[in-house]
Amino acid sequence: MLHWDAETLWQDLEPQAPGLSIEVLAETDSTNTRLIERGRQGLDAPCLLVAERQRAGRGRLGRPWWSQPGQALTFSLGLKLAPADWSGLSLAVGLALAEALGDRIGLKWPNDLWLRGDDRKLGGILIEVTPLAEPGLRPGERWVVIGAGLNVAPLPETPQDPDTFRTGYACLQEFEPALTAPQVLHRVAGPLLRAVLAFESEGLSTLHARYAARDVLAGRSVQAGALTGVACGLSADGSLQVRDALGALHALHSGEVSVRPC
Repeated sequence: MLHWDAETLWQDLEPQAPGLSIEVLAETDSTNTRLIERGRQGLDAPCLLVAERQRAGRGRLGRPWWSQPGQALTFSLGLKLAPADWSGLSLAVGLALAEALGDRIGLKWPNDLWLRGDDRKLGGILIEVTPLAEPGLRPGERWVVIGAGLNVAPLPETPQDPDTFRTGYACLQEFEPALTAPQVLHRVAGPLLRAVLAFESEGLSTLHARYAARDVLAGRSVQAGALTGVACGLSADGSLQVRDALGALHALHSGEVSVRPC
């Protein structure tokens, strides 16, 4: 296995999430699946679960996400949250990851990380929420699992993920050749946890300007299902605004459609 130095990372994160555990697996089907099952079983202490290899990782709209040791960083963060409004959590997560990884990283609504100006996919986010059935919960509290996959090294000769053929493949070693998956985890885990906890209390209210600075769709012609128009940034609730050829503004909500530049 790679050297993850989980103890040092735990010392940094546990004060922000008391009871947090950090676990690294050589292989699993899906880190999201493992943590969703824990939540359903009532094992809902905060957990950061990392897998060097995922056999059945999942992306948005059910797309598969494969990973090999060292080629990608795949992990999930599970914890209990009770935000007043869940809308836009994936945007807050994506923003935290992008800012932690540097200026080259842009955001494609609703949950992809792309190289800015290059339209190649660097990573993706999958958030899953399940109810809790234990006493003493805060109003609206749920078990949320935040999964992320980030490409670290160049793609093998025969990519397994069909999404790479649609959007192109990007990886962090293109501009930081010595970067490793454990180093990426140490770079992003703290900002991610802080962003999630801040979202619980503040929602998206303070993030719109920062998101706009990394928005790779803004001002571009996009297609979402049968709708074609110009992307006009986020609305207050995190939906994507698209203006059609007649000037009408449409609000697209995460999970409804796949949006791609024309």
